[in-house]
Amino acid sequence: MFKIESPEELIEKAVQLADSARKGGFLALEEAEIPNSFMQKGVNMLVDGHDADVVRATLLKDISLTEKRHESAIGIFKSLGDVAPAMGMIGTLIGLVAMLSNMDDPKAIGPAMAVALLTTLYGAFIANVIAIPLADKLAIRNQQEKLNNQLILDAILGIQDGQNPKVIEGILRNYLAQGKREVAPAE
Repeated sequence: MFKIESPEELIEKAVQLADSARKGGFLALEEAEIPNSFMQKGVNMLVDGHDADVVRATLLKDISLTEKRHESAIGIFKSLGDVAPAMGMIGTLIGLVAMLSNMDDPKAIGPAMAVALLTTLYGAFIANVIAIPLADKLAIRNQQEKLNNQLILDAILGIQDGQNPKVIEGILRNYLAQGKREVAPAE
């Protein structure tokens, strides 16, 4: 099952990484367990000693290309949602033609009418129950992933810049909804 990390989880991990980097340098990050592959890519670039401009450009390119791939998939389902009702109407017309061509045989009218009505139903069902909801869900997931990746980019650049973990946390909390921005008290 697909699960996208919450921004809170990513912020917590970023703060841990920033703390490790401040205490032990970027090489200390090499041993860190990072479940998010995009964050892992950024950390690997830090460990390898890449310049901030290279890290920024590489991660921004990754964000952009990922978004384009997602938009392509979203477009397919939106197109299916647009086309399915039209295909249903074409089936309806075929059923009506079959019905009208058999007006002299009353027993053939029923099945032709059934084809006419069912194809309309199928077209509407595919569009409104499958394709359009899938396109909408993919668009929401795309936005969530893009926001998370931008959060990670800011975290990686903050770690590379040597910022205080609490400062990084404050910056990253701006990605959260206003009601979730409060920093939890240290225990």
